[in-house]
Amino acid sequence: MKVFDLVEKLELKVVSGKKGLDRQVDGAYVSDLLSDVMGHARENQVWITLQVHQNVMAIASLKDLAAVILVKGFEAAENTIRHSNDEQIPILSTSLSTFEITGKLYEILKSD
Repeated sequence: MKVFDLVEKLELKVVSGKKGLDRQVDGAYVSDLLSDVMGHARENQVWITLQVHQNVMAIASLKDLAAVILVKGFEAAENTIRHSNDEQIPILSTSLSTFEITGKLYEILKSD
C-alpha cells in the first residue's frame, strides 16, 4: 500500500511532502514520545502523533518513515512543513482522535 492510498481511504488532508505520496507503507507506529519512536519505529511505517514541531521530521527522516499523521486537527509548525517538503516525507492531518484514526488504519492494513 502507498501513502496516497491511505490519504484516499482515510480521507486525510495532505499538509506537505506531496512528492512522497508514493512511499510504501508497511505498518504504523503510534506514540507522542520522540525517544520511543526513535527507538522502536521501523522503516516505511506511518507515525501517528500530536507532536507538530520540527523534531518530528528529524525522527521521521532518521527512521525513513513513510509519513506522519497529525491527529485532532493539530497543525504542523512552518519549519516542520519545510522539513517535510525537503525530505519528501508527507505530513497528513485528520480531525479524528489518535484512537479513532489508529483503529481505522489498523483495519485497512489488516485487510490489505
